[in-house]
Amino acid sequence: MTSQRKPIVLSVALVLLTNFTIKASDWPTFRGPDRTGVSTETGLLKTWPTEGPPLVWKSVGVGRGYSSLAIKNGKIFTLGDGTTADDPDEYLLAFDQKTGDLLWKTRTGAPWAEGNANWQSSRSTPSTDGTLVYVVTPHGLLVACDVTTGKEVWRADFKADFAGTKGDRWGYSESPLIDGDKLICTPGGETATIVAFNKTNGEMIWKATQPETRGAGHSSIVITEIGGQRVYVQLTASGAIGLRAKDGTVLWNYPIEKTTAVIPTPIVKDDLIFIAAGYKRGGALIRQVPKADGLIEVEEIFPMKTELCNKHGGVVRVGDYIYADSDDQGIPYCARLLDGEIQWKERGSGKNSAAMSAADGHLYIHFADGRMVLAKADPTGYTEVGSFEIPGTGERPSWSHPVISDGKLYLRENNAIFCYNVKE
Repeated sequence: MTSQRKPIVLSVALVLLTNFTIKASDWPTFRGPDRTGVSTETGLLKTWPTEGPPLVWKSVGVGRGYSSLAIKNGKIFTLGDGTTADDPDEYLLAFDQKTGDLLWKTRTGAPWAEGNANWQSSRSTPSTDGTLVYVVTPHGLLVACDVTTGKEVWRADFKADFAGTKGDRWGYSESPLIDGDKLICTPGGETATIVAFNKTNGEMIWKATQPETRGAGHSSIVITEIGGQRVYVQLTASGAIGLRAKDGTVLWNYPIEKTTAVIPTPIVKDDLIFIAAGYKRGGALIRQVPKADGLIEVEEIFPMKTELCNKHGGVVRVGDYIYADSDDQGIPYCARLLDGEIQWKERGSGKNSAAMSAADGHLYIHFADGRMVLAKADPTGYTEVGSFEIPGTGERPSWSHPVISDGKLYLRENNAIFCYNVKE
């Protein structure tokens, strides 16, 4: 490691007090505790009033950006830049879950200012284990901070430390994966495509290289269990890859054709993995097959189907069906997972890209124009049972993914966080 990482000694007491448990209401990383985008909560509203569900609180000063929210032990974490008029820099921020009050903010670095205004600012969602909170900046800086004080504990630089590279020109936006004592991320380099760190001090545990990698995408790593092995699955700019969790051994590789950007996080059901990419690329289903020698092969159930493409709103699975936006058109679709057959494809009441989560038999759809929709997760048809316009929309696209935690719906909208009560 180079001098870019800045370790700070942690007391033994701090390590021993680490909370490894996850409550049903926790949403401690991008797309929830298991990264499916699906909450296990029940007893939620089946319809919304015309003006939307009751607003519990609103907190401003979040800054610009498209980062979603991580929630654990009563704290909300997100990433934003330009939090004040005279300070353009990027900050990791913590808020009180009950009140929305700002608890602390820690500077992570310079803002991302490449390309036009809609492509700029922060986009990675933090991850937390309840003791430390981790975030990847668009410049490829991995930063770990204490959840109580916001004090920086360690950092690493994907580019300087691992010759990291992106498969596109829009910066890093991955959410780090926390698994036991490891923190796993995707620098995307030719010699270190994926790296596992000691989550406490930032020391490298192992690194893995994807064959002929084009660099990191925007996807976040998910965990699978196959043939008695724990396997990390990631989708990079080159395609999907499976790694043995304990040592980073590359178990399999599923290449895809080059496309503008690869963003959605994979969907896992038992031994099946669904991957998708936007820009008219499509979606494919593969199966992990364990072999006698301890390795794993993948077989293709169906190749990339254009009608299953998704740009950056994400895919959710409810039962045997997947739901997503058609690329970024604001046209949600439902498809059968096992064969990719479209069940319906309907235009929603919002416009452009739709970020999607699910809970209690319903889809929570955040359209890019600021329209928030509640729809039935029903393979027989698309039915909206509530919608409202989130205040303060319009300055930039509304791309942040919605969060359902403890009977509340949390939305990041430009410079604000909104907390709505969606409990029946």
